[in-house]
Amino acid sequence: MATATLVLTAAGSVLLLLFLVMKARMHAFLALMLVSVGAGIFSGMRLEDIAATMQKGMGGTLGFLAIVVALGAMFGKILHETGAVDQIAVKMLKTFGESRAHYAMGIAGLICALPLFFEVAVVLLISIAFAVARRTGDNLVKLVIPLFAGVAAAAAFLLPGPAPMLLASQMHVDFGWMILLGVCAAIPSMLIAGPLFGNFISRRVVFTLPTETSHPEFDESKMPSFGFSLSLILFPLILVGLKTIGARFVTEGTTLYEWLEFIGHPFIAILLACLLAIYGLAYRQGMDKERVMQICGSALQPAGIILLVIGAGGVFKQVLVDSGVGPALGHALTGAGLPVALACFILAGAVRIIQGSATVACLTAVGLIMPVIEPLHYSGAQMAALSICIAGGSIIFSHVNDAGFWLFGRFTGATEGQTLKTWTMMETILGTTGAIVGMIAFELLS
Repeated sequence: MATATLVLTAAGSVLLLLFLVMKARMHAFLALMLVSVGAGIFSGMRLEDIAATMQKGMGGTLGFLAIVVALGAMFGKILHETGAVDQIAVKMLKTFGESRAHYAMGIAGLICALPLFFEVAVVLLISIAFAVARRTGDNLVKLVIPLFAGVAAAAAFLLPGPAPMLLASQMHVDFGWMILLGVCAAIPSMLIAGPLFGNFISRRVVFTLPTETSHPEFDESKMPSFGFSLSLILFPLILVGLKTIGARFVTEGTTLYEWLEFIGHPFIAILLACLLAIYGLAYRQGMDKERVMQICGSALQPAGIILLVIGAGGVFKQVLVDSGVGPALGHALTGAGLPVALACFILAGAVRIIQGSATVACLTAVGLIMPVIEPLHYSGAQMAALSICIAGGSIIFSHVNDAGFWLFGRFTGATEGQTLKTWTMMETILGTTGAIVGMIAFELLS
């Protein structure tokens, strides 16, 4: 089929997805599945191949991610219920002081969001921002922008978040490099989009504190220590990092090498972290087995919905790849003379702006760009840099078709106009800064 027809199929598929989600108010899972079928038919795929491709896309995406997301959800829920997340947030505020509370909120959001979903982290931490705003008299904008920037930076760039884990698995990235470059992207982007931009925009936009909020009460005697709480959150990342170090400095085939490879796999690392949180923290605090089981069960409910949407995004990606639509659009974009790292950012950004979901933007961009870059045999480190570029593009210009846009407005009481000036600008600064770090890293590693 002609390249022009395939490119039109890609554009039409994304526009149809936008219509179904925004206008027809169809659930994202159903919309993605329907658009996948349509893309397969109009791209000229054989009808008997479409269902097989959909199955391949769902299995290929969730085969890795389902385990990671499920274990990560339980891990994060236990850390919250035992007070580990609150301990880190409170310690950050005490360390930085009230005059620099906006920096404390950003760092607390970045650290505490590591084991949590974006929405969960916001729900758990937003009351702390309200309490600090009441105590300091600061404009709420100055505190919530850094908080949301920290949480969003962790969700976009840092393992074990679903989006970066998804990119790492789909693009065959070296996980150690993904951690290193993710940190290099997350910290400066959070500081610029969070405390610095938050301080600037707070002089122009004012949020009123919700009247129903109250100062959260913390029983510090029952909370785990700050050091232990932080160690728990970083534990799976350290195990994955040890695997990368072992691959560089330990002789392949030795017992030590094999053990480092084993414990450094994300499945094992997060499983061990989850067990450590249960037996080393929850039970030691006196939680009974029924309560721990209840916590783990409740954590899996939101994870199931997230996984279904991610899986449907994987189906759409696989149809784009197998139908030839992805390679055609990818080659058209790279053929325009754009550097590959910039092309990754633009592809993800375009899909993000059109349909809203950062996860779908990541998966679609991978489906479009992988056929172009696979023959180039980039290293795992270079692929990690390109993953950061895609992650950055996937969060820019959040607007009315993104759930995060409405989540921000709901919790802060901001109007749509205020949300565009604050949340949308923050996400754009965050994604662009992170992507620039990815582009620089790609050039240095080339």
